[in-house]
Amino acid sequence: VQLVESGGGLVQAGGSLRLSCAASGRTFSSYGMGWFRQAPGKEREFVATISWSGGNTYYADSVKGRFTISRDNAKNTAYLQMNSLKLEDTAVYYCAADRRLGPVSIVRSDYDYWGQGTQVTVSS
Repeated sequence: VQLVESGGGLVQAGGSLRLSCAASGRTFSSYGMGWFRQAPGKEREFVATISWSGGNTYYADSVKGRFTISRDNAKNTAYLQMNSLKLEDTAVYYCAADRRLGPVSIVRSDYDYWGQGTQVTVSS
């Protein structure tokens, strides 16, 4: 599976962006999908995850109520809608696919495939 993120960019604080993660292959609909981010000098951290069906989602406390993860299995694409962006949301955002047939995960090592990342920069 290859994952390609898009939609990053420069936005003012309080603004919105929607990230997309396009997946190759015919098994996308069986994978849990997650978004992680990495700010300069920091560890990569969990942001949000969604089950294969889209029925279960989970968010980091820092983005809850502002970000929404979704997926369109017909388009092999996952999304991250980011609203009310803050300076501290600045990071490289990565999407990832989880082959496990289990509950959604916030653990990096549970994800098998990763995209190359897309930069999100929030300015004041």
